[in-house]
Amino acid sequence: MTKSVGAAAVVFVNDVARLSAFYQALAGMKVLHADRKHAVLEIPGLQLTIHAIRRSGHDADAAYATREDAAVKLCFPVDSITQARTTAAGFGGEVWSASKEWDAVDRGFRACDGRDPEGNVFQVRQPLL
Repeated sequence: MTKSVGAAAVVFVNDVARLSAFYQALAGMKVLHADRKHAVLEIPGLQLTIHAIRRSGHDADAAYATREDAAVKLCFPVDSITQARTTAAGFGGEVWSASKEWDAVDRGFRACDGRDPEGNVFQVRQPLL
């Protein structure tokens, strides 16, 4: 049996378990594999690997600067941006305030950016009703 290869992304992080829990909660991702060095999460259409990097002078408990100039921003479908905001905060990240939400009417969604607990910027997208 041949398996198809779908879209995938890798995020390099300092705390694999923390970021894995964050993306599971935020985007409803399911764990396919997890160990100390990486976790593989999945939602329909995307497989996300959370991969450990060596410490680069960051203290494990230190606040991380927001990485707004990253070359890639991951976008996740959610049922509710408001709920995503609450969930992200509960796991050490954030979704920007409602005043920063915007509509992509031609593509059928409302969006808002945020940052994960290590400062990686992501976007959540809620269907327009």
